[in-house]
Amino acid sequence: MTDAPIRIGLALTGSYCTFDKALAAAERLAETYDLTAILSERAAATDTRFGAAAAHIARLEAITGKPVLRSIAEAEPIGPEGRFDLLVVAPCTGNTLAKLAAGVTDGAVTMAVKSHLRTGRNVVLAFGSNDGLAASARNLGELLNRKQYYFVPLYQDAPFVKPRSLASDYALLEDTIRAALRGEQIQPILTAPAP
Repeated sequence: MTDAPIRIGLALTGSYCTFDKALAAAERLAETYDLTAILSERAAATDTRFGAAAAHIARLEAITGKPVLRSIAEAEPIGPEGRFDLLVVAPCTGNTLAKLAAGVTDGAVTMAVKSHLRTGRNVVLAFGSNDGLAASARNLGELLNRKQYYFVPLYQDAPFVKPRSLASDYALLEDTIRAALRGEQIQPILTAPAP
């Protein structure tokens, strides 16, 4: 008898410049985990210089073999139905971080997090924002002190050009997931970027 695969929800918010890293991570995660994708309404509808929304959706559905969840109504049953063992928000924007810190539930991703947390399950955040060490710093501190939130290690991605910008090290995403499944925060939280 084999163990059932660990079920992970992978939620993407509008840090479009990070989508290549997030989609590559989704491909790696799908090799080990039962993966379901969730997109914020804005991420599901916005074409940018980093790619067309329809192409991102098609790629996620090809990776997971499932429809992408894109609305509050689709995300709400996540907790009551116990759909995931872990929820990962990657990328997590400063806007989403602020909403999570303030308890705002106004979209598919914030509803997914709220619904998942209500069952006492853990959430991993791959935070990145140009104001990570400015306006977003208070929200980062708030969530670092809350149970059930775990962070992918962060680094200053361009300290001399964007001195308040933070990015998550996607090379450590899978290690962060494994630690969060054990209820542990991977350390150190602040690190140098992967070479």
